[in-house]
Amino acid sequence: MTVDVLLGLQWGDEGKGKIVDYLAPNYDIIGRFQGGPNAGHTLKFGGQKFVLHTVPSGIFRPGIENIIGSGVVVDPITLCEELALLEGANVDYADRLLLARQAHLILPTHRLLDKASELSKGADKIGSTLRGIGPTYMDKTGRNGLRVGDYFRPNFQEKYQELKKKHLGLLKIYPAFSYDLEKSEEAWMESMEKLRDLRVIDCAYHLRGALKSGKRVLAEGAQGSMLDINFGTYPFVTSSTTLTAGVCIGLGIPPSVIGEVIGITKAYCTRVGSGPFPSELNDADGERLRKFGSEFGATTGRPRRCGWLDVPQLRYTIMLNGVTQLALTKVDVLDHFEEIKVVSNYDFGNGPTDQVPFDYTGEELTTLMETHTGWHTALSDVTTYEGLPSATRSYIDSLERSLETKISMISTGPERDKLILRP
Repeated sequence: MTVDVLLGLQWGDEGKGKIVDYLAPNYDIIGRFQGGPNAGHTLKFGGQKFVLHTVPSGIFRPGIENIIGSGVVVDPITLCEELALLEGANVDYADRLLLARQAHLILPTHRLLDKASELSKGADKIGSTLRGIGPTYMDKTGRNGLRVGDYFRPNFQEKYQELKKKHLGLLKIYPAFSYDLEKSEEAWMESMEKLRDLRVIDCAYHLRGALKSGKRVLAEGAQGSMLDINFGTYPFVTSSTTLTAGVCIGLGIPPSVIGEVIGITKAYCTRVGSGPFPSELNDADGERLRKFGSEFGATTGRPRRCGWLDVPQLRYTIMLNGVTQLALTKVDVLDHFEEIKVVSNYDFGNGPTDQVPFDYTGEELTTLMETHTGWHTALSDVTTYEGLPSATRSYIDSLERSLETKISMISTGPERDKLILRP
């Protein structure tokens, strides 16, 4: 059996949670492979809205295993808050939520280091969610991090205190700010105790056995491809590998078992925080996208920057990920526009190109635009591709030609059932 992959192709917030939730009944296992509580996957069904930060988005579907993989960094406080949310919704997760022994832990002092680092940058802030993600991955690559499995070993407190001491030493190089570490540690330790009730696994062996027995697996990505540590808009990126390659690293599977790669893109672009954004709209159209798309971060609550769809950027991430099919989300947000624009190419002064530069910030860039006619018709009740207005189909068909990739799913609203499938 193969492992299918679902990931974002832009700067995150593409609507991955909804698509994972929809597809989950076709799989036996959903596995998060990277990132941490900086993710915010939103699901809406039954008149309720749920936001997941660490738990995979298949948890609301009964009978499906959900794995928090080895490549994820885990804040026990945030995870316990999510478990309380599931309990409040009467979701039975006890035998279906599995936690990788190799996943690294976010300590209270990791959060402090994240905040101190961001405060010290002033106007050059990266746009961190201040969840301690970056410092945790730094300790991971520095080979002195703490992992979930360490909590069950007799020397855990010794290792914890040693790492805490290191962090407090590092904090001295930053400008001082107030914090209550003792209170944070108390909540952290209480949450760690609650995690003892979860099933802790060796992720690679577990998935090897599952695949050998014929089980179907879907890998769920967090953030977006343009935030990848290696190929994103560095340094305004996250700290993990958000691409298809990250599935192998984060779940412990070989490349040979990767099957379908489903790329998720909005029908326009958004970005939270700092960093390059070629198609950004600082005008009335940008405000309309933000308003009608409810573009505020699920994790931070910050207003998202908005812009038109960027074809060169998407061609780049489709190439990097080996995308085999696309899901186009939030098409309904464009219901409100007379004209819809798309970035068709860039120009760095030497004529049109569809290649993404080494560093957007080091280039004088002009975006070349195509204009499409709007449809001014509500799409929320349309259930088939043929039922879409001709202008909508023209827009989607044009994107398919430009991206050279099949658009197999079209989302027309946040609810679970607002999804059009194309054979």
